[in-house]
Amino acid sequence: MKRASDIEVKTKEIVKKHGRDKSSLIAVLQDIQEQYNYLPKDALATVNEEMEIPASRIYEVATFYNSFSLNPRGRYLVEVCAGTACHVQGASRLMDKLQRDLEIECGETTKDNMFSLEEVRCLGCCSLAPVVRIGGDIHPYLTQDKIPKILGNYRKQG
Repeated sequence: MKRASDIEVKTKEIVKKHGRDKSSLIAVLQDIQEQYNYLPKDALATVNEEMEIPASRIYEVATFYNSFSLNPRGRYLVEVCAGTACHVQGASRLMDKLQRDLEIECGETTKDNMFSLEEVRCLGCCSLAPVVRIGGDIHPYLTQDKIPKILGNYRKQG
């Protein structure tokens, strides 16, 4: 008899928590995303089986929303706001500095799996522009010279 993987077991717990109704799909995917920092294929296969939702529908939802990722992400997601206020205040310069310091391009993850770098349309913090969110923490009025210290603090946290 095949032993269930840890991902399969945890995903079944998440589905049970929300119920097997199709209307719970987004909540289930959000919890999986929170658990693994992305949506593992094994988890999506388990959702397919447990909730009896076609795989095509699950992938449609998972790829429609930017908050979901089908690729593994680093421990800390670095999101550079590219909304109008942040753009005007120099968000592109922050992105350039982060790419240099992390030695990755936007959409990539560092070799040590510590950071993933992404651009987002708006973080809703326009009065604090330019803004970068790292691991859920908002860094307002950010300048390029503050970035090395901020990244260093996250590296220390491990």
